[in-house]
Amino acid sequence: MRIRVAIVEDNEEIRVSLERIIGRAVGLEWVGSWPGGELAVQMLPPLRPDVVVMDIGLPDISGIECTARLKALLPETQVLIFTVYGDHDKVFQALTAGASGYLLKRSTPAEIRQAILDVHQGGAPMSGEIARKVVQSFRKSGALKASSEQTLTPREEAVLDLLAQGYITKEIGDKLAVSYDTVRFHLKHIYAKLHVRSRGEAILKRLR
Repeated sequence: MRIRVAIVEDNEEIRVSLERIIGRAVGLEWVGSWPGGELAVQMLPPLRPDVVVMDIGLPDISGIECTARLKALLPETQVLIFTVYGDHDKVFQALTAGASGYLLKRSTPAEIRQAILDVHQGGAPMSGEIARKVVQSFRKSGALKASSEQTLTPREEAVLDLLAQGYITKEIGDKLAVSYDTVRFHLKHIYAKLHVRSRGEAILKRLR
């Protein structure tokens, strides 16, 4: 089965470029594009895409608000934030809203395709630049300390650490020498213990 991908992007040139990248990729299927968040919230639910590539700077509601509203309607859909911004505050807001990954618009077509595949398979792709900014910000604020994840088992902590590094479910299994289904089992318990609904939220709690 191909991964069904939708796009929410107001810049026509970028939108068409994304459509072309997705349409030419083996294993991906473009299901629709919208230039604004309000229209996307109305039109996307019946399509039930697997992944939504979401711009932050939309002309009506922000991509962050659109993400939050879509996740409430489509909790199984993964949102990949795609933006020119390198501001870590927006990274936090996007992750908190339910986004599972974050890429800058200067990413190559190959990086975009891989990020879509990764987020669908259980990863949390971020550009190296953004990941460093997230960690640096928490270090500067002295916030890199354990919180509610104290209740996690050692194996669950290992899974969450690898998830925060951007590894997808299969790669985590390979790293820990366990099966794909075992990793999914651990992730289910991690989400329940941390009271989160997405990989992004889990990573954010881990960094805190």
